[in-house]
Amino acid sequence: MKKIQTINGLVDAEDLGFTYTHEHLICYPPAVAMKDDPDFELPHEDKAIEELKMFKKAGGNTLVEGTAIDYGRSPEALKRIADAVDVNIVFLTGFNKGRFYPNWVIKAEIEELKELMVDELRNGADNTNLKPGYIKCGSWYNVILPEEEKVTRAAARAHKETGAPIWVHTEAGTMGLEQLYILEDEGADLSKVCIGHSDRNADLWYHKKMAERGAYVGYDGPSKVKYYPDSVRVELIKGMLEAGYRDRLLISGDMGRKSYLKSYGGGPGFEYILKKFIPRLLDEGLDEEDIKAIWKENPADWLSFK
Repeated sequence: MKKIQTINGLVDAEDLGFTYTHEHLICYPPAVAMKDDPDFELPHEDKAIEELKMFKKAGGNTLVEGTAIDYGRSPEALKRIADAVDVNIVFLTGFNKGRFYPNWVIKAEIEELKELMVDELRNGADNTNLKPGYIKCGSWYNVILPEEEKVTRAAARAHKETGAPIWVHTEAGTMGLEQLYILEDEGADLSKVCIGHSDRNADLWYHKKMAERGAYVGYDGPSKVKYYPDSVRVELIKGMLEAGYRDRLLISGDMGRKSYLKSYGGGPGFEYILKKFIPRLLDEGLDEEDIKAIWKENPADWLSFK
């Protein structure tokens, strides 16, 4: 039986249910991010609980929390939230992107970072017994900085030692293929890797190339019309299905701003995909088997430890 590591322990993959694969509940971003835009900070547990209850009521079962160590991760806060709402929460070990790294990450050797990730996966994070369920690494816009490559290699080595899946941050959907080459060079199983934010770069050819390598392609922009309308995302999804890559898609909302969350007075919130985007996909020609694959079967396969 395949198992998935949630903040409240192991669950059977078949029990995961409807899953968002990249969201944020609590985060305290570094000063550089806050200077750019304080909207990124999500400091209130009560509002996270409120938003998660909306997700549950709309039909959600599991939420993969994407806040990394360098972005203000708080396992203890996530545990309190998980205990307040009957939703599985999967959190991470690892780091976001180079401009957020603290000095100790920039100075650390690959093996030091790998050992940190392995220790957290096996024993618990931040001096708790709360175990992450996946590893995160990332890169910057159209470039992979040397310190980012170092973290990516550490993530690959931790993955090889533990079997934990990997989620890769891309800036505006760039450098996904290049990250896969680094991970593959370290011997990572690309079928356990998701390249996130891929739909920010609405290039179907690029997405198919990543899926061809065996990786999951992560879309997390539904509702974000400021980038482009959902019609573009619908066509990307249909294009991936037509190319035979239904089993390589992971789709979430990445509601990582106060202004995106109903509990903070914004929108569209965690309900959007369930209440609006999926009905649109069905209206545009997808069927219930497609929905089941993208939001239930694929997340369970990706998150299960080999």
